[in-house]
Order: sequence, then structure tokens, then C-alpha cells
Amino acid sequence: MSGRPPGAKSVDQLLEEARSRITRVTPAQAAERVADGAVLVDIRPQSQREAEGEVPGALVVERNHLEWRFDPESDARLPQATGYDVDVVVLCQEGYTSSLAADALRSLGLARASDVIGGHRAWVADGLPTTGGPAT
Repeated sequence: MSGRPPGAKSVDQLLEEARSRITRVTPAQAAERVADGAVLVDIRPQSQREAEGEVPGALVVERNHLEWRFDPESDARLPQATGYDVDVVVLCQEGYTSSLAADALRSLGLARASDVIGGHRAWVADGLPTTGGPAT
């Protein structure tokens, strides 16, 4: 079969739509929100966190568990999933998957869910705190 099936969207279209529904933040803005009580959620797989480092204090919830851990009515929710008004900032490696993930949280009713523009790489480039990863 050649060509996209009728009604199917490209990943670029999915990303554009997701980003139109969320408010994205810079790494510095994310750090400010965390200082004000937001939950920074690192959705990267363990291999990326080991190779690239981690943000101190970030809650690690790999992408395949995110919705179950943050749905306030899920039996598998985390203690941080205190309700629909929780401020969640999602972090991935480069800021693509996190946009889709933040939009999924928004779909669950977490209207304040957002993601970090540029992801962990931008966080590091901005000189914000990290642990582990490659020597600088």
C-alpha cells in the first residue's frame, strides 16, 4: 500500500495539534514552575537517563506508564496525582515526545500539563542542574 490511508495523520500533524492544545515552557520557566510547586516528570527511558544524566528532583515516570500514574481516578496513580489541578511539566530528551505526553495528560483533565521546549538537551544547554551523564 502506498500513500497515507484516508484520515490518517503524519507524526508532524499529530505534534502540531498536540502543541496547539498545551502551553510549552522554556527550561528556565520549567525550573521556576518547579520552584513554585510543579511536578517535573522525566519520561525518558532508563538508558537515556543513564547516558545523558538526570534532573535532580524530577519524578521519573517512563512514557508507557504516564497516563495511569497521573489520572487522579486511576488505581495506579502516584501520590503526586493529587487532582486535576496538579501542575505537571513533562520532560523528554528533545521536546517532541513530551509534547504528545503533555497533551495526553491534558486529555485526562490535567489542564495545566505542559512540556519543556527542547527537552533535557535544552535544560543542559541552559546550565540548569543535572546529575550523571557525560562529563562536561
